[in-house]
Amino acid sequence: MSATAEHAELAERFGTPLYVYDLDRVRAARRSLFGDLPDGFHLYYALKANPHPAIARALREGAGPACRAEISSPGELAAALEAGYAGGDCLYTGPGKTDAEIALALSHGVRRFSVESIGDLRRIGGHARAAGVVADCLLRVNALASGAATGLRMMGKPSQFGIDAETLPGLAAELSSVDGTRIAGAHFFTMSNAASEDALLAEYDQAAQSAVRLAELGFALDYVDLGGGFGAPYATPGERSAYPGLRDGLASVLDDRLPGWRTGSPELACESGRSLVAGAGSLLCRVVNVKTSRDNTFVVLDGGINVLGGLSGIGRLLPAAVQLDDAAPTETAHLAGPLCTPGDLLGRAVRVPKLTAGDLVTIPNTGAYGPTASLVHFLSRPAPAEVVLDGGEVVSATRLESRRTPVALA
Repeated sequence: MSATAEHAELAERFGTPLYVYDLDRVRAARRSLFGDLPDGFHLYYALKANPHPAIARALREGAGPACRAEISSPGELAAALEAGYAGGDCLYTGPGKTDAEIALALSHGVRRFSVESIGDLRRIGGHARAAGVVADCLLRVNALASGAATGLRMMGKPSQFGIDAETLPGLAAELSSVDGTRIAGAHFFTMSNAASEDALLAEYDQAAQSAVRLAELGFALDYVDLGGGFGAPYATPGERSAYPGLRDGLASVLDDRLPGWRTGSPELACESGRSLVAGAGSLLCRVVNVKTSRDNTFVVLDGGINVLGGLSGIGRLLPAAVQLDDAAPTETAHLAGPLCTPGDLLGRAVRVPKLTAGDLVTIPNTGAYGPTASLVHFLSRPAPAEVVLDGGEVVSATRLESRRTPVALA
């Protein structure tokens, strides 16, 4: 059965809008990315990309190295646990960890946290002491400079993320003396969606140099997370980025900057979300209406930014024009969703095949930043169904539901 025929059958069976996730492609991406990294690296899956438990589970089960879980909320912790990760497999990150979520994470065995500030560290330490444990903390460093000029910049500027590198000498004694915590190393997240292999290597070299400076200040350097940056197309046709020289190039950088890494001093990790799962997903929508307004064609779909927001409210991910994975384009149109707002546009001036009401369209590479990154509650429309395939067979069909529940009065 062709992909188009398979999608048509699934759309008839489960309705639209519909996400289809292929676990075979998830596993292939995991194998590929581990193969791009030097032996011995840990790889964290960032559940923010797609917290569906079946996808998270596929990244830790089966032959070959297993991913760990990078989480930033109680909901992501719950998804990781449902997918079979132990608390010890998780790295808890984020600049606004609350008392309640820190306590919850510790109660489920999470012991590794990325810390963004001295206040963050103190909160973790207080709850670790109360639980009678010690939390291993990685200092997230906001370096003064970055190694590359492409991709979404995450360091080298004022930010809620990380401890400014220039303040670390003055904070060293305080950071090292918070009861209930142990500074175990460093966490860097320099960029997202690197444009090239050279850009990635430049960033990792910069991160490794920053890690060396931490060691020079007296911090333990048992574990270093170099971050991510691995590229993949989002809601547009194409394949995930290939990095044929990254394995050897990164090994050379580490031999120069952190020569003990080959014997596990420090242990090393990277993290990825979109690169692991974007290519495993497709979004299927039906054409509801096609209309012309002042010489512009609007193709109105049954799903819009409520199902494919891509964090569009902050201009984060959605490309200028979503590209359909269908027949050869023959005309230009605007792709609109069903919401009562002029902002519900998935693409402006998109080249599309000739479409009529009832046609099925496929938006590719949407395995990341789908429903949970969208305005899924706006206008109270139903969330899209999500179907999971394994070996070509449907193994799961679910839909996120929202409901009001009572909150206990103080």
